Amino acid sequence: MILAVSMFLGAANILSAQNLLPIPPALTGKIFDLKVQSGKKIFYDTTHTPTSGINGVWLGLTIIVNKDDSIILNVKNELTENTTMHWHGLHVAPKNDGGPHQIIEPGKTWSPTFKLRNNAGTFWYHPHGAGITEQQVSNGIAGMFIIRDTVQEIKLNLPRTYGVDDIPLIVQTKAFDNLKQLAIATNLDTAIFVNGVMKASLKTHAQVIRFRLLNGSSLRTFNFGFSNNQNFYQIATDGGLLESPITMNRLRLSPGERAEILVNYTKMEGTDVSLLSFSSELEDGIYGSKNIGKGKDTIPDYKANFLNGDDFNLLKIHVDYPFPNAVKNIPTSLTPITPYKIADATKNRTIIFDTIRLLAFDPPNRAEGPFGMNNKSFDIDSINEKINLNTTEIWTLINKTLVAHPFHIHDVQFNVIDKKGVPQKAWKDVVLVMPDDTVKFITRFADFADNMTPYMYHCHLLHHEDDGMMGSFLVRDTTVGIQQNIKENGVTIYPNPFTDELNINTTQNQKYSVAIYNLLGQKIYASSSTLNIKLETLNFPKGLYILELKSNQNITYKRIIKQ
Repeated sequence: MILAVSMFLGAANILSAQNLLPIPPALTGKIFDLKVQSGKKIFYDTTHTPTSGINGVWLGLTIIVNKDDSIILNVKNELTENTTMHWHGLHVAPKNDGGPHQIIEPGKTWSPTFKLRNNAGTFWYHPHGAGITEQQVSNGIAGMFIIRDTVQEIKLNLPRTYGVDDIPLIVQTKAFDNLKQLAIATNLDTAIFVNGVMKASLKTHAQVIRFRLLNGSSLRTFNFGFSNNQNFYQIATDGGLLESPITMNRLRLSPGERAEILVNYTKMEGTDVSLLSFSSELEDGIYGSKNIGKGKDTIPDYKANFLNGDDFNLLKIHVDYPFPNAVKNIPTSLTPITPYKIADATKNRTIIFDTIRLLAFDPPNRAEGPFGMNNKSFDIDSINEKINLNTTEIWTLINKTLVAHPFHIHDVQFNVIDKKGVPQKAWKDVVLVMPDDTVKFITRFADFADNMTPYMYHCHLLHHEDDGMMGSFLVRDTTVGIQQNIKENGVTIYPNPFTDELNINTTQNQKYSVAIYNLLGQKIYASSSTLNIKLETLNFPKGLYILELKSNQNITYKRIIKQ
């Protein structure tokens, strides 16, 4: 069902020349039909720029759902190329996660079905295909995903009328080439968009307003604040509500991060104020700050981008009369948070951000890359980490480069461990790791295990992600073991796990069909025979496989593993 926001959308159509902030239409319900489409828009003069969107040609609808609902998302790919759709921040099974292993081919529909287990919060959805994420997100494929809680959150006196006092702000910078076409792999992201429009303006009300901030940029970090330096109150991080509002006048969000803030306009009727990014205050090394790198290790064209290290306007706001029954006070408390306990951690992992040397005579640039993790570039056929279900782990992120990287992990929310070794009371799925710095977080891997389908972790600077600054991890259910010397319907398969040789022996005089599939579902071996098979597997990459065994009467599947 489409939630009506005609007052805002109608005004946006009439006053488009003033770039009135559009509020994305909201979808509610339990079954969602999402069409990934292409089209054209005019951003400059009369030039038509090819774009993409979801149920339209630019950006996507806002999905609004309730915690504990079970939903179906029918994602149809109407592009002429493959796509994916990742539910950023949601706790779902890996087969529903929408990473690079869940490719949607042109003309095909992918229909993940899952229960919403996350707390109330602001999330988003966007493509996540290997090597194509920056292009498709830059072209416009992204939308907000809001989870409400009809049991706990509803008890709080918070603004929650979508588009009126509960306003989504998808903030992005984009680059255009000389032909006014959207460009990627460039540092000239000088076009500022909020909810898909440049030079955005908003008419709001003299009451408490809730802004849901999403940094949907490919590269740029924003340092949010208001032109009058008024205080505002952060009430939520990536994974949901805080225990109590935090008073501030600056809020830094790197790509992929979200935050909810309350702004009290109750005594400001008739005034004008602007939402800015105070980028002159960003620390060096952050994309958007004045300086990144040193010596020969710098980013080409970085200094040519006039936004870097400067303060700039994001959204002009005019405060009008209050609505009836408006929220006029900031709450003093929100939702209790119980961080994970360090004592429960059974594993410590270290992820090092560093450069990857592709050619011996061409050393990498520590500010521009190419970058990798633990001296590896992403390989879709490999698994980087294997994690046991229902375990708590501490991850240490070490940045040995000269640029800050926003690290994102799929599946889980985590607590950052502060400098004193105490888990912070906030839920996060993205954390910015500064150059030559270390960040630790603690998390728990629960509910979902799949010995074949991995989740991702990666840098959320999309050019870095596409270039290989990404890894994969399996969450395994150790209560379900790998059979050794599999015996099934007169066939024996051994050894399992195997190394350089796999034997498939038959004891009955009938024809069998044998096939082996990798993690992507690709058939890498097939044979039909009544004879014994000795399969050379030296060239098989290490990891899990599915062996399919067919006879005239039966078909069975077994997990085998190459060590």
